[in-house]
Amino acid sequence: MSGSGAAPGPGSGSSPAACRFAHYFVLCGIDADSGLEPDELAVLYQWLEADRHGKSQDAANTTSGRNSLRGENFDQSPLRRTFKSKVLAHYPQNIEWNPFDQDAVNMLCMPKGLSFRTQADNKDPQFHSFIITREDGSRTYGFVLTFYEEVTSKQICTAMQTLYQMHNAEQYSSVYASSSCSMDSLASSIDEGDATSLLKLQRYNSYDINRDTLYVSKSICLITPLPFMQACRKFLLQLHKAVTSQQPPPLPLESYIHNILYEVPLPPPGRSLKFYGVYEPVICQRPGPNELPLSDYPLREACELLGLENLVQVFTCVLLEMQILLYSQDYQRLMTVAEGITTLLFPFQWQHVYVPILPASLLHFLDAPVPYLMGLQSKEGTDRSKLELPQEANLCFVDIDNHFIELPEEFPQFPNKVDFIQELSEVLLQFGIPPEGSLHCSESATKLKNMVLKDLANDKKNGNVPTNNVSVYELLKGSETIARLQALAKRTGVTVGKIDFPASLSEKEKDLKLQCEEADLRDSQLNVQLREVFANRFTQMFADYEAFVIQTAQDMESWLTSREQMQNFDKASFLSDQPEPYLPFLSRFIETQMFATFIDNKIMSQWEEKDPLLRVFDSRIEKMRLYNVRAPTLRTSIYQKCSSLKEAAQSIEQRLMKMDHTAIHPHLLDMKIGQGKYEQGFFPKLQSDVLATGPANNNRWVSRSTTAQRRKERLRQNAEHIGLDSDLREKYMQEARSLGKNLRQPKLSDLSPAVIAQTNWKFVEGLLKECRMKTKRMLVEKMGHEAVELGHGEANITGLEENTLIASLCDLLERIWSHGLLVKQGKSALWSHLIQFQDREEKQEHLTDSPVALGPERRKSDSGVMLPTLRVSLIQDMRHVQNMTEIKTDVGRARAWIRLSLEKKLLSQHLKQLLSNQPLTKKLYKRYAFLRCEEEREQFLYHLLSLNAVDYFCFTSVFTTIMIPYRSVIIPIKKLSNAIITSNPWICVSGELGDTGVMQIPKNLLEMTFECQNLGKLTTVQIGHDNSGLLAKWLVDCVMVRNEITGHTYRFPCGRWLGKGVDDGSLERILIGELMTSASDEDLGKQCRTPPQQKSPTTTRRLSITSLTGKPAKPNAGQIQEGIGEAVNNIVKHFHKPEKERGSLTVLLCGENGLVAALEQVFHHGFKSARIFHKNVFIWDFVEKAVAYFESTDQILDNEDDMLIQKPSCKTFCHYVNAVNTAPRNIGKDGKFQILVCLGTRDHLLPQWIPLLAECPAITRMYEENALLRDHMTVNSLIRILQTIQDFTIVLEGSLIKGVDV
Repeated sequence: MSGSGAAPGPGSGSSPAACRFAHYFVLCGIDADSGLEPDELAVLYQWLEADRHGKSQDAANTTSGRNSLRGENFDQSPLRRTFKSKVLAHYPQNIEWNPFDQDAVNMLCMPKGLSFRTQADNKDPQFHSFIITREDGSRTYGFVLTFYEEVTSKQICTAMQTLYQMHNAEQYSSVYASSSCSMDSLASSIDEGDATSLLKLQRYNSYDINRDTLYVSKSICLITPLPFMQACRKFLLQLHKAVTSQQPPPLPLESYIHNILYEVPLPPPGRSLKFYGVYEPVICQRPGPNELPLSDYPLREACELLGLENLVQVFTCVLLEMQILLYSQDYQRLMTVAEGITTLLFPFQWQHVYVPILPASLLHFLDAPVPYLMGLQSKEGTDRSKLELPQEANLCFVDIDNHFIELPEEFPQFPNKVDFIQELSEVLLQFGIPPEGSLHCSESATKLKNMVLKDLANDKKNGNVPTNNVSVYELLKGSETIARLQALAKRTGVTVGKIDFPASLSEKEKDLKLQCEEADLRDSQLNVQLREVFANRFTQMFADYEAFVIQTAQDMESWLTSREQMQNFDKASFLSDQPEPYLPFLSRFIETQMFATFIDNKIMSQWEEKDPLLRVFDSRIEKMRLYNVRAPTLRTSIYQKCSSLKEAAQSIEQRLMKMDHTAIHPHLLDMKIGQGKYEQGFFPKLQSDVLATGPANNNRWVSRSTTAQRRKERLRQNAEHIGLDSDLREKYMQEARSLGKNLRQPKLSDLSPAVIAQTNWKFVEGLLKECRMKTKRMLVEKMGHEAVELGHGEANITGLEENTLIASLCDLLERIWSHGLLVKQGKSALWSHLIQFQDREEKQEHLTDSPVALGPERRKSDSGVMLPTLRVSLIQDMRHVQNMTEIKTDVGRARAWIRLSLEKKLLSQHLKQLLSNQPLTKKLYKRYAFLRCEEEREQFLYHLLSLNAVDYFCFTSVFTTIMIPYRSVIIPIKKLSNAIITSNPWICVSGELGDTGVMQIPKNLLEMTFECQNLGKLTTVQIGHDNSGLLAKWLVDCVMVRNEITGHTYRFPCGRWLGKGVDDGSLERILIGELMTSASDEDLGKQCRTPPQQKSPTTTRRLSITSLTGKPAKPNAGQIQEGIGEAVNNIVKHFHKPEKERGSLTVLLCGENGLVAALEQVFHHGFKSARIFHKNVFIWDFVEKAVAYFESTDQILDNEDDMLIQKPSCKTFCHYVNAVNTAPRNIGKDGKFQILVCLGTRDHLLPQWIPLLAECPAITRMYEENALLRDHMTVNSLIRILQTIQDFTIVLEGSLIKGVDV
C-alpha cells in the first residue's frame, strides 16, 4: 500500500478537511498532575515475556521486582526506566473520517514512554515518523520531533530522588547477596557481585535534587494523510527552534499551527506547493497521475544503511512474503528502510502485517504465524544472539545498525541480480554514493573526524542550523576539492562542528539555503531514479502478464462469490514462457498474496475504476510496446536497462523550480492577550479555542476541491447503483483476500488478554484455511495432470511447480509449529519439537523394548521368498535425516524430514504420532497455540492425509548425492527350476541418477543389501550368472529392489530362463522396473475416488513363441499395428515434455508396451514357429540369416540398381548385427534383438533396415504368406511411423547397450 497518491480513507465525504495537508497537531509528554506513573505497557511486556519463557507468574513477580505489578523494575536505574506518557493536547478534537486514536498515537509518538535526562546527558532532539494502518488498509502518517524540557514540578523531582534512594539500597543488597536474577539483564549494566561497578553506577547513573537539573522528553507531532516526510520534518524543526531560540518567534506558535492545520492544502497530483514555517518557507511536491506514487523517505539513506546487495536481498524476501524483522536503535531508520523497501514493490503492494515500529507492548506479535514486515527497536548493547524469536525458519533478520542481514534458507535469487545491482550502482555513483553502503567508508570517516572542529554528532537527523551558525564546509562548498570531501563526509554520516560568523555573511546564508534545497532535490531525484530502475524490472518481467489472466466470470458478483474456487492466472503457461534462470524466483513469486491481489485488481478493473498502481503499470507496458516493437525478444533473459531515468528526474526538478501553489501566510489569530507567554526552552500551553476549528470557507482551494469531491461522490453513488451493495462487496472482498489482510495491523490501543486471544484465534483459523487451500492445490495440480493423461506416459506436474508447492508446505508447517511457542532449541520450531520427542521416546525405549509398528509392506510371491517388512517409524526417519551429512542446519533437517515423510505417504501419520505426546505439546506450547486447538489440529492432519493419494518423489529427487541402503531379492519360479544353482550369479541395478556396477550375489542367497549413492527412480536391473557347475540353469520370476529409506519398492519382472541350451540361451537379461503401490495406498485410492496412480508399464516381456507356458493368445494384425503406433506416439510425447518432467525413456523402448515389444510382435506375425528338428527358432535367427545373405551378395558383385542404392544400409546393418553378436556379453537371442532395436532407434536407422529385411530371400522360407512383413503396404506404413522419431536425440541408458561397440 505504499502511500499511493489517493486521498485517504474511504468515506472522505465532501469535507474540506479531506484536502488538508495535515489532519492533527499533537503534543505528548508528562502529565504534571498524575506525576510519575510507570509505563503499564512496559509492565505488560514484561508479563508477556515471562509468559513466553514459560515462567509462572509468581516467578516473574519475585526477583524482577516485588513491585513488578506497579511496573517498577529495580534492576534498571530510574533514569533508564520508562514512565507513562500522555497526549497532552491534540487539535482539532476529531475529524469524522479519520478519528483520533489517542492510545495508538501516544504509543507511536513515544514508543518507549517518557524518558528522563540530567544536564550531563545528551539531549539532542530526535525526529522519527510512524504509520497507522486502518482496518480497510488505508494509512495515515505521523511525524514526530522529541526534545527535552526542564522539569519544573518540584513533586516530580522529589519522586525521582526517592526512586534513586530505593534503587541504590536494592542494588547494594543484591550485589552482596549476589543471588538476584535480573529479569531484564540486557538493560541492566551491572555485573553481579562486582562492587566497583556499583560505585561507577552510582556516580554516572545518579540524580541528586540539589546538584542536578532534571529534563523530561516531550513530543510534537503532525498527522497527515500522505507521507510528506521532509516537509513535516522541516516544519517541526522550525517550531522547536522557535521554542529554544533567545528571541521569541515573529508570531505566536498558534498562528503557525493553525495555518498548517487549516490553511495549507494538499498539493494536487503533479503539482508543487510552498507553505510557510516559522522562519522560512517549506516546499513539497506530489507526483502526477502517471508517475510512480509519492514516496518521501530517502532511498539514499536506505542504501547507505544496508548497502545495495543487502537491500536487493531484503527486497527479494519481501516479494516472496517471508517474515521480515528490521532491527535498529533508531526508530527513523526502521521507518526509512521499511517504507523504502515497500515503495520499491511497485506495482505490487505488501498485503500482510506491516508495523515498521513495533512498540514494546506488542512483542507477542512476533509469533504471528503469517508473513510480516516489522521493525523492532534494539536496546543499547544487545546483540542478535540475545534476541529470542519464536520463528526463524522463514525469517529475514535485518540488523540495520550493523549492516548485517540473515536470510532464510532455500532462497531464490532475484532474476538478473548481478546486472540489476550493477545498474543501481551506476545510479548511486552518479549521486556520489558508494553502492556498498556507508559502513565500508569507515576509514575515510575517521580521517574526516580529525578535521572536525568541534563536538561530533553522529546523527544526521539533527540538521538544525541557527541563523548565524554555519557549518565549516557549507562555506567551502563552492570549491571543487571540498565538494568531493563533502560528499564523502555526507555519506559517512559525519557532521562538522559549527562556527559563529559575523552577520555580514547573509549572502552565504542564501547559498546555504539553496544548498539545502539542492540536497533535497538530489534526494528526490535519486529516489525517483532508483524506483524507476526497480519498476522497469517488473515492466520487463511481466510485460505479457495480461495474456495469462483468466477471466471467466460474466459480472462482478459472480466473480466475487466464486473467487476462492477459481484459478485466475495461468501459472504453468506463464512459467513455460519465461527464461530458465528466472524460474526459481518467479515460480515462488506468482504464488504470493501480493501477486494474487494484483491479478484480482486486474480482473476487477473490468467493472470498476482501475487501481491507481495498476493503471500506471499498464500504461508503462503500453508505452514499452509502442517504443520497441519486440514481441519475440520479450522471452529473453538479456538484461534491459531503464530508459526513463532522465525524464523522471526532470519532472521533479521542474516542479521544485517553479511553484504551482503557495499557501496563505501564517497570520495573527483572534487570541486572548497575555496567554501563551514566550518562555525560552519551554513549549507554551497552546490556546485550544483558536486551534479547535478552521476558518470559514473563504479559500479558493476549499471550494474547488468540494466541487471535485461532489463530482466524485456522484460517480460513486452511480457506480453503486449499477453494481452491488457496497457492504456486500466489502464482505466478499474481505473473504476473497485471505488471512493476512484482516490482520494487517494489530490494534495498538486495546491490549487486554481477550484481544490477544481473539487475534490468536484468527491466526488459528487462518492457518487451517491456508492448509486446506495448499493441500487442495497440491492434489489438484498433481491429479489434474494424471487425469488428463488418463494413465498414459508419466504423470507429473512441472518439477519446478511441485518443488515450489512443497517448499511452501514446509514453510506453512514451520509457521504452524512456531505459533504460540514457549520453548525452542535452534532455528526450526518443528525440528526442535521432533528432537524433544525423539529424546523422550529413546529414554522410554531403554526402559521397555517398545513394540514395532509394522507397515503394510509385506510382499510375498509364489516362491515364498519375500522382502522383510520395513518398519514404519518416525524416529527411524529422523535418524535417516540426521545421518545426512550434506544438511548442516535444523531448518534444512526439518525440510528433509517433511519431504521424506511426504514421499513415504507418512506425513500425516508421523505428525499425529508427534502430537499424541500431549505432555510434551503442553510443555512446548501456550494454551492458544494452533497445535493445542484440538479440533483444528485434527482437521489439519486430515488435510495432510489427503496428500497420500498422489505419489511424490520430493526426497529422492532433491537429495541426489546421499548414500542410500537398498535391499534386493531374487525370486525364482521354484516349481520349474532348481532349488539351488551351482553357478555364480550377479546383479547390477540402474536408476535415473546412476548404477551400482556389477555386484556378485553370495551363492544360494537370494537376498542381499547394498549401499550406494542415490540412484533416483530405479529403471533397470541386469541379472546374470557364469553358467558354471552342473546345476547352472535358473528360471527367475522377478527381482524386487527396495530403497530402505523411502520404502519405494520396484519389481523387475523376468519370467525367463538364464542358462545355456535353454530358452534363448541367455546368461544375462535386462529387466525393466515398475514401482509397486503398497496395500495402504490402494485402500486410500478407493476412499479418495481419484484416478488411480498409474504404474510404469509392467514388463512381463512377451515370452518367446515356444516358451514354457504354452502359446499366449496371438494378437491380430490390426492390434499389432495399433501397438506400434502407440509405442512411437509415447516416445514423441516424451520429447514434447519439458526436459525436467520426462520420465524414463527405457520404459518406452523396452517396457511392456514399448517399441521393442511392438516390433517383436510385427516380426512374430506369421513367423513359421514349427519346431524344425525340435529346435526353437527366434527372430534373431532370421536376422542372422539376412546378414549371411547380405554378406554373400556383397561378394558376388550384383549390378542391379536397387542393390546399389541399398548397399550402404546393408553394410551398416551387418556391422551392427556383428557388433551385437561379438559383444563380450552372454546375452540371449531375444536380448540381442532388443539391443539391435535400441541401437537402430538411437541412430535413426530402423526405417532403412525394415525394407532390407522385408526384401531378403530368407523371408519366404521363414514367414507365412500372410505375414505383415510380406505385405508391402504394411511395411511402408511401418516405415512412415518410425520416421516420426527421426528428429529426436535419443540417449540410451548405459545398461541397455553395455559392451556393444558401435
